[in-house]
Amino acid sequence: MRSRLLGIVVTLVVLVLLGMGVPLGRGIAQAEQQEMFLDRLTDTTRFASVAQRPFIDDQPTVLRGELERYQELYGIRVALLGRDGRVVAQSGPVDLAPPEVADLVNGALAGRQPSAPELIMPWDSTELVLAEPVLEAGEVRGAVVTFSPTWKTRSEVLVWWAVLLAASLLVLVAAVFAALPLVGWMLRPVRRLDDATGELLSAVVSGQPVEPVGSSSGPPELRRLSRSFDQMAANVGDVLAAQRAFVADASHQLRNPLTALKLRLSNLEDHVVGEGVAHQVAALDEADRLNRILDELLTMARAGASSVDPVRVDVDRVVAGRLSAWQPAAAAREVHLVLDGEPGGAALAPPRGVETILDALLDNALKFTSDGTLVHVDVRRRDGVVRLSVRDEGPGLDAEELERATDRFWRSPAHQNVQGSGLGLALARQVVERVGGSIRLESPEGAGLTVTVEFPAA
Repeated sequence: MRSRLLGIVVTLVVLVLLGMGVPLGRGIAQAEQQEMFLDRLTDTTRFASVAQRPFIDDQPTVLRGELERYQELYGIRVALLGRDGRVVAQSGPVDLAPPEVADLVNGALAGRQPSAPELIMPWDSTELVLAEPVLEAGEVRGAVVTFSPTWKTRSEVLVWWAVLLAASLLVLVAAVFAALPLVGWMLRPVRRLDDATGELLSAVVSGQPVEPVGSSSGPPELRRLSRSFDQMAANVGDVLAAQRAFVADASHQLRNPLTALKLRLSNLEDHVVGEGVAHQVAALDEADRLNRILDELLTMARAGASSVDPVRVDVDRVVAGRLSAWQPAAAAREVHLVLDGEPGGAALAPPRGVETILDALLDNALKFTSDGTLVHVDVRRRDGVVRLSVRDEGPGLDAEELERATDRFWRSPAHQNVQGSGLGLALARQVVERVGGSIRLESPEGAGLTVTVEFPAA
């Protein structure tokens, strides 16, 4: 946009310069030509006056020497013509055949005085031809014709035009430099709005407060737009904060009646017989599932809370602790947890964010990997990020399913018989995006699923 505004300014300045420069350049050319015309007209008139007596005495050839000396001094050819239009004396070869020259000669022999010719441009090498009648008592005795080169006048016009062009370029450059601060002042709110728009989504989703754009500079219309944007961003942040608060409150408030319901179902164990036993067991399983969903919803609400700032986390210590905690669950299925990679050092993450993500990834891996297989946990530090990945040897996901796996409550149709709520990867994505990190799912060669999360290194 800055280039477009500067282009508009340059275009307007160029149009103004053309509107002023073209008439000025043409006026300079006319002035130079008028000066040359008056000078040549004076000499032509003088020759016409001097030629009166020789024409009266019928001896015009006596002026030949003076005409030749005049040509030697000024490079201007002069010819004396009789009443019949024939050359009677000349300083050099002249050509009277061209129509424009013949018209001037005929006009002079008819007693017409010379007039200013059309404007001669610098690239036009045409000579200036003037024809003056030789009069005696009002009677035309002959005519004087001068052929003047115009190169000197054309050179002067070119010099003036070059000066005018250089001045126009200087004005154009000055206008551009003068427009730069003005364009910058106009676009400063636009740039801030553009930056704020790019940061709005990540800030609101991660629960971070949106920095106001402000309205202290720029045109009034853009300042009003900035204030409207700040109000909109604040409203969006408030709405999402209220949504998170609702999820947290709802999850918390539902736990008490859910616990009571689970106790009542457990108390029915000795009173249910026959087919009712299977229904009671299914109800208890659904209560457990609902309890896990509420726990994960509450965790997600806390992870997205705007009041929680990222902290420095020792990734290696957290990984070692969570692997130790999950070791009994893995051993129960004869699954081996393998730690690969290198020390990752410290990363920026929400409080307990790395633990939450690793728990979700290990829970998924142990659900879907086959008994007696390996689950690889890899930690690396590269290019300012700490990369944590978990790979299982389960059935994996299709390419289309990989794109949806981090959506809330989404589960693959092939895994509907596996316990879960579909919130684990969504929770991991929300936590890592909270600090500007990323999550990536891949299907490695063979089988299984690799989930890689990246945190900013601290």
